[in-house]
Amino acid sequence: MKDNYCVIMGGGIGSRFWPFSRESYPKQFLDFFGTGRSLLQMTFDRFSKIIPTENIYIVTNELYAKLIKEQLPELKDNQILLEPTRRNTAPCIAYATYHIKACNPNANIVVAPSDHLILKEDIFLRDVQKSLDFVKENEALVTLGIKPSRPETGYGYIQSSDTMLGDFTKVKTFTEKPNLELAKVFYESGEFFWNSGLFVWNVNTVLSAFEKFLPEISARFDLGKEKFNTPEERHFIHENFPYCPNISIDYGVMEKADNVYMLCVDFGWADLGTWGSLFDIAHKDENNNAVLKNNKALMYESSNNVVAFENPNRLAVVQGINDCIIAESGNVLLICKKEDEQRIKQYVADAQIKYGKEFN
Repeated sequence: MKDNYCVIMGGGIGSRFWPFSRESYPKQFLDFFGTGRSLLQMTFDRFSKIIPTENIYIVTNELYAKLIKEQLPELKDNQILLEPTRRNTAPCIAYATYHIKACNPNANIVVAPSDHLILKEDIFLRDVQKSLDFVKENEALVTLGIKPSRPETGYGYIQSSDTMLGDFTKVKTFTEKPNLELAKVFYESGEFFWNSGLFVWNVNTVLSAFEKFLPEISARFDLGKEKFNTPEERHFIHENFPYCPNISIDYGVMEKADNVYMLCVDFGWADLGTWGSLFDIAHKDENNNAVLKNNKALMYESSNNVVAFENPNRLAVVQGINDCIIAESGNVLLICKKEDEQRIKQYVADAQIKYGKEFN
């Protein structure tokens, strides 16, 4: 257990969840379900059941250092790894990996986003533990795969092969976020699984992959190899991290490596990346409307909507509206067709350009 570590990626803006998720207070810090715990806190709580608290790290943007400390006061400063700028998941994971390697050269690491919902926690923890045990004995990059329930353009896809190593299937191809036509082909083939964004590997296996497939990142971090887990680390990262390319771990490593294995899992997973994903798991009324966060709503001749107000005392009266997102937070009210929610990022950009940064 002492060799097992967790890296939680908590630096995203979550712009597809606008207007609830803002640059100053992104979705991972929000309590969407009225539990008293944010998505980040729920993720931390989950992993702390099988990973020692001192072995859990949060990688986030410098902007959110104070929020992390407020929400997770049990973490020491050296467990909060601050990025000076956003460079996607590959540099984020590389930074955490180099830091952990300096702490424990035998570490086995599970990497997780901070915004997932897991309904069957016991099964989830069993599968993560099984994966940690697997990578301890095998030079494999493991991803947890979810059997798709529909064609989905918001997730990456994993194609399985016939080669098995215990319960783990060797991955044939790894494709990030296809268009709808390709997603339909993937779904109908039965060979493809959703990429959950959960990865497990030994520290040395993933560092070898960085050296092979993203040498521009590994070479940059190698410059400060002796500075990780020392007082000099912060300055080194501040000076060097911005030079890393903006690239995801999916594109940079997983699509290219030949030692990627998948564990097919079923633990009630939902990636809360969009209003649509929240609608999918939310309680619905008799007309399939999802009214969230203990909100008050009167729905007339309306169906298939998601309604979310930041102020629980606000009453929404909705008539003759179907298949929409109706969300109000702070100074923004969003009414948008669910099928067009991929355009929300553009709405955020347009609002910022036309009316100023207070609307981002």
